[in-house]
Amino acid sequence: MRRHARHHRTTPRMARLLGTLLLVAAGTFTATGAAAAPDAAAPVPLDRVIPAPASVDPGGSPYRITRGTHIRVDGPREARRVGEYLAGVLRPSTGYRLPVTSRGEGGIRLRLADGPYGSEGYRLDSRRSGVTITAREPAGLFHGVQTLRQLLPAAVEKDSAQPGPWLVAGGTIEDTPRYAWRGAMLDVARHFFTVDEVKRYIDQIALYKINKLHLHLSDDQGWRIAVDSWPRLAPYGGSTEVGGGPGGYYTKEQYKEIVRYAGSRHLEVVPEIDMPGHTNAALASYAELNCDGVAPPLYTGIKVGFSSLCVGKDITYDFIDDVVREVAALTPGRYFHIGGDEAHSTSHADYVAFMDRVQPVVAKYGKTVIGWHQLTGATPAEGALAQYWGLDRTSAAEKAQVAKAAQNGTGLILSPADRSYLDMKYTKDTPLGLSWAGYVEVRRSYDWDPGAYLPGAPASAIRGVEAPLWSEAIENSAHIDHMAFPRLPGIAELGWSPASTHDWDAYKERLAAQAPRWEALGIGFYRSPQVPWPAAQE
Repeated sequence: MRRHARHHRTTPRMARLLGTLLLVAAGTFTATGAAAAPDAAAPVPLDRVIPAPASVDPGGSPYRITRGTHIRVDGPREARRVGEYLAGVLRPSTGYRLPVTSRGEGGIRLRLADGPYGSEGYRLDSRRSGVTITAREPAGLFHGVQTLRQLLPAAVEKDSAQPGPWLVAGGTIEDTPRYAWRGAMLDVARHFFTVDEVKRYIDQIALYKINKLHLHLSDDQGWRIAVDSWPRLAPYGGSTEVGGGPGGYYTKEQYKEIVRYAGSRHLEVVPEIDMPGHTNAALASYAELNCDGVAPPLYTGIKVGFSSLCVGKDITYDFIDDVVREVAALTPGRYFHIGGDEAHSTSHADYVAFMDRVQPVVAKYGKTVIGWHQLTGATPAEGALAQYWGLDRTSAAEKAQVAKAAQNGTGLILSPADRSYLDMKYTKDTPLGLSWAGYVEVRRSYDWDPGAYLPGAPASAIRGVEAPLWSEAIENSAHIDHMAFPRLPGIAELGWSPASTHDWDAYKERLAAQAPRWEALGIGFYRSPQVPWPAAQE
């Protein structure tokens, strides 16, 4: 059910339409009741950031970044890297040197210390004499830096010198995430995205404290990761994409570069090799993986559910062992996603038997299993996570199956398709995307509570949320921008912020205030009429 609608491939006419819409969005269009442009000389209020902080205590004089400001780091090399990252953000727009040092007073200070911060929380103190971000772990410092970015004028994101002033409002923020899993998934299988395109998305999602990058590396239309023991998989299985384009794949070095770059932004990469369905690219590459020993042709459409690895063949499990071993060795993170959805060409008995054999392979190579929620129709391994992608209209029986698994100890990642799928059209007039799950405007994507979403699932089973971006109709970074923004920050807030802060009327004002920042970053976002956007900046 995930992706069974007719494909709306971007035609030249659609591309022109999208260009027109983006031109309008960047120029004269404003929503009814649009917010006034902020006063560039006034500091951003502490409570205007996304995700909403757990605690805000405004007050006191603001801090001003000047030519004499330095970035002091108290901590090991990992903490200093966060300081260098911050300097890299601030230097182009301020024009200041902003040396990173372990000495001095005042300025911007990043410090590691024991405290009630957890592995990702932080405290930000701002006063006339300086700004201090305190955390227990470098990840907390990094998240605090993202808050600091949003407290500075949007022009701080530009890559050329801007006039300032660079004021940080006075007061204190204390902040820890609601959920440990705050993910964004990018489907590189339906359409291939280059290393640089993936890095660009990493930078965008890191701004909103996303901490997991789920890469959908294989599907019917393409195999995107080199596997030495099965060398035909990537060059042949990755040689095309939806619509018949050239496709592509990551060498092991390129994949490691994505992992390294994500790690520098404190994101953990979660690789997905979908099985036993969604496997035509593999089946086309190796005839022996098919039950009849005949390789099917490569596939460039978007229908689902027709492919399956041969559950009864031993070579199938040799293949899976090799793939999991090689991809796991490249991936320092804890998790390995084995897909498991839409296996319509696999009988239920075969599906159960398949998962019983495959899950131990993942454990054998030191990883924790994640599967789409159909995994709960088999027996999830101890510690496994199920990623729920159902809809409001999903049957009560299917929801109950997932809830029962959660009651029995399976953790849940929530990605309801009619709330969090970033490839769904906003409205019937959206020139990109699909609509099989319905139209998902900005309010709908934000206005739900993960802790109370799935009937019968204990709140303690919810590990967090994830926003998948499937790519049947998404081909480049401009398309990613238009579909992810402004919806992705809302999913990020659902994952980070306390439930008590979730309020659409307040959120849409904070969301509107992000527009100048996205413009400065070159993000071509969708100007939803549900949000009171300020006038576009020249």
